[in-house]
Amino acid sequence: MAHAERSFARRTLLTSTAALTGAALLGGTARAADAGQTSGAAQASGTAQAAGTRHAPWPARFLLPDGFQPEGITIGSHPYAYFGSLADGDVYRASLATGRGSVVVKGSGRPTVGLKIDRHGTLFLAGGDSAEIRVADARTGATEQVHATGGTFVNDVVLTPGAAWFTDSFKPVLYRLAKGAVETVPLTGDWQQGPDFTANGIERTPDGRALLVVNAFANGGGLMRVDPRTGAARAVDLGGAKLPNGDGLLLLGRILYAVQQQQNAIDVFRLNDSGTRGTVVTRITDPRFRIPTTVAAWGSRLYLPNARFDTEPTPTTEYDVVAVDQV
Repeated sequence: MAHAERSFARRTLLTSTAALTGAALLGGTARAADAGQTSGAAQASGTAQAAGTRHAPWPARFLLPDGFQPEGITIGSHPYAYFGSLADGDVYRASLATGRGSVVVKGSGRPTVGLKIDRHGTLFLAGGDSAEIRVADARTGATEQVHATGGTFVNDVVLTPGAAWFTDSFKPVLYRLAKGAVETVPLTGDWQQGPDFTANGIERTPDGRALLVVNAFANGGGLMRVDPRTGAARAVDLGGAKLPNGDGLLLLGRILYAVQQQQNAIDVFRLNDSGTRGTVVTRITDPRFRIPTTVAAWGSRLYLPNARFDTEPTPTTEYDVVAVDQV
């Protein structure tokens, strides 16, 4: 996720009692969180046949509007993907069945970076270098809330059953949005703030007790497990694996997908329940990757927008979305 042209250039260079108690820290049981993301991943696959009737395969690649400059992706409880635009903040919705879509939330000229949709059709939008958090209705297109964080670059977001949590790439803080108010949570412990782009993607741990945040600087790049009560961060043991270009994260069960944008790859880890340790499973690459940034799931597929940070954006630059199989 990026910070105008300067940051784009930088980045191209670059459940037991305990479980229930911990999940309550995030507002409820983690397995109920972000129902759109997890239920979508559990539903019919993108190349489904129904009731004996043959259907055309769902596209494994589709185009976004020229010049859109996509960054974030989210998929809710229906087979539609939502994308945020770095160019003007628009949110574009595309059918996974056809690849066709349209703008459903009109931007204000300020970027939309990471985004998530909940089961009610509410979109939570990270505003990049506007330092805003915005909340919009995907059905009406109305922007319902705008929160100034006082930060620098609001990057990515994860939903928990009581809150939305956002990263800031240039400040050692997280932002917690709950009940219409934003709380700033300082990051401490093992957290190391680099001189440039540091925090990026964010997810929950499998047991729901904590948050996982990409730190692209500390120890050559990796994951931090963050206590949501205190902001205390501890480095996750990835067995020597590094995430220097780590961007979007996606947790499905105990499998964590970490997009390594300029490496054109997704690194896949199996986590322990607490998220303190991860084992490398595999690396997913695809010749269609053109600096993907974020990832969301539907059925047996992963969907990724190509941000093309190695290309100077113009109003006619082509952008697309590609689908690959889950592990």
